[in-house]
Amino acid sequence: MTVTELVSYEDALASYDPVMGLEVHVELGTRTKMFCGCSTALGAEPNTQTCPVCLGLPGSLPVVNATAVESAVRIGLALNCEIAQWCRFARKNYFYPDMPKNFQISQYDEPIAFDGYLDVQLEDGEVFRVGIERAHMEEDTGKSTHIGGATGRIHGAVHSLLDYNRAGIPLIEIVTKPITGAGERAPEVAKAYVAELRELIRALGVSEARMEMGQMRCDVNLSLRPHGTETFGTRSETKNVNSLRSVERATRFEIQRHAAVLGSGGTIVQETRHFHEDDGSTTSGRVKEEAEDYRYFPEPDLVPVAPAREWVEELRAGLPELPRLRRNRLREEWGISEHEMQSVLNAGAIDLITATIDAGAPADQARKWWMGELARRANEQGTELSALPITPAQVARVCELVADGSLNDKLARQVIEGVLAGEGEPDEVVEKRGLKVVSDTGALSAAVDEAIAANEAIAEKIRGGKVAAAGALVGAVMKATRGQADAARVRELILEKLGVQG
Repeated sequence: MTVTELVSYEDALASYDPVMGLEVHVELGTRTKMFCGCSTALGAEPNTQTCPVCLGLPGSLPVVNATAVESAVRIGLALNCEIAQWCRFARKNYFYPDMPKNFQISQYDEPIAFDGYLDVQLEDGEVFRVGIERAHMEEDTGKSTHIGGATGRIHGAVHSLLDYNRAGIPLIEIVTKPITGAGERAPEVAKAYVAELRELIRALGVSEARMEMGQMRCDVNLSLRPHGTETFGTRSETKNVNSLRSVERATRFEIQRHAAVLGSGGTIVQETRHFHEDDGSTTSGRVKEEAEDYRYFPEPDLVPVAPAREWVEELRAGLPELPRLRRNRLREEWGISEHEMQSVLNAGAIDLITATIDAGAPADQARKWWMGELARRANEQGTELSALPITPAQVARVCELVADGSLNDKLARQVIEGVLAGEGEPDEVVEKRGLKVVSDTGALSAAVDEAIAANEAIAEKIRGGKVAAAGALVGAVMKATRGQADAARVRELILEKLGVQG
């Protein structure tokens, strides 16, 4: 049944409870592929990073990447999972051009990690626990580029191009248990879970997890059940959603679509769906296979993986501080609210601010510059904060120059502008642009005299006791000196010359 109109989100939640399942694929940052020695580096010419193993040629034999196994174990431990004492790979059979072997080496009923959880913090501070069903190892597919179609998908394309450089890159697939009880906050929970998982993956150092580059992709499974019932409804699976905002939007849209279908007496089809960034909608892909349709069977060319318990415990002892715990610690150290820390997290500024503080800047000043001037410039350029050509050490130096009176905020913004423009270190920009604050009494005295002479009415108010009016004269001097005067010293001079106590 085709639905042309959605029900409102509120009406959908009035009748149904959403049930979610999130499957997240993470490309591991190994130097070589999962089962061969081919490079995983991005940007190479198509089909130049391939070999008989990742192309599935007859007689080739796979060998497991030890670093990928270690990364899988560390991810499992960080997700509070049990680590299998013995697990093995399986062949997942399906036929598509981006699968050079016509099967994918994955794990089926014996994953390396299982039965865990991840606590995620919502924007109002509420903590929601998401159960983890499993985390298993597998290999990525190749990349198909469809030429001639209006949407970039295979439908309507004239021909397709295949690049197998990506085929065989190590993947970890992390599958949640059914997520229930989120209610109207289901889209927010989905977004928060993927965001927290991304932070965790980055903290472990096993992947950059850049969703816009396909290094982390989320499949959103969703079904609805009427209030008061326990049986899950038929699910849809929105594939390869590649941004946090899109995870939230896809979840919301599917809740409204499912409710519209069910409310009109229709039946949900179990299928994969495509998400469209332009309008936040999803469209049908293909009828979803069940596990038996993949004809899983054990991979005969690979021995089982049996992580030694001592090694697993060594990896557990070496885990970094988990992101949520670290954020709470930093929030207390910086003296900011949950909302302010959420803004820092959303801006991707936690590590930048921390590094700036480590370089000697006060916490409030480090946060001020990254979340103010630098965030503004990043937004204008449509880039991430971390991509700006300025380092935490350089920001810390700007903070130091402001603290010692060499710069005021206006001049500091010009110094940052110069650093971003490639004009050198902050001190070099100060020197080249002549930006240092003028605090010498002799140099300022004439400017103060001129401001008083040009604003006699204001001067009279100050002489009469309205000291707050001095701000107007300070502004006049700052304008005359192109913002380079020491405002505090200017105010002192004004009051001295007018015979008023500050």
